[in-house]
Amino acid sequence: MPLNGLTKMTKIEVVVAGEHAPAVREQFQSAGATGFTSVSGVSGFGHHGYHQGRLLFNQQAALEMLITVVPEAKVEALTAGLRRLLEDSPGVMFVTDTYVSRPEYFS
Repeated sequence: MPLNGLTKMTKIEVVVAGEHAPAVREQFQSAGATGFTSVSGVSGFGHHGYHQGRLLFNQQAALEMLITVVPEAKVEALTAGLRRLLEDSPGVMFVTDTYVSRPEYFS
């Protein structure tokens, strides 16, 4: 049900080492996501301790957060592919309901 004229979608955020970001982007595209946002140099504290956001030697040394929004019909395939990817590499995935004002951008 729309929220104040907005359309419900699903937002998927993935934080991985820069070297694994191309595989995440490939998963997004393979699942039919129409776009994504990538934020390089993210920092935070988690299971493997503190990660600074600055680059050490190259783009691959930093963490990257990739964000996409997809309609419900694309969520299962996308999250399944990302879960397989994250089995073999460190990283985290967040899946949340979100609402968008221009649903045609995401389908």
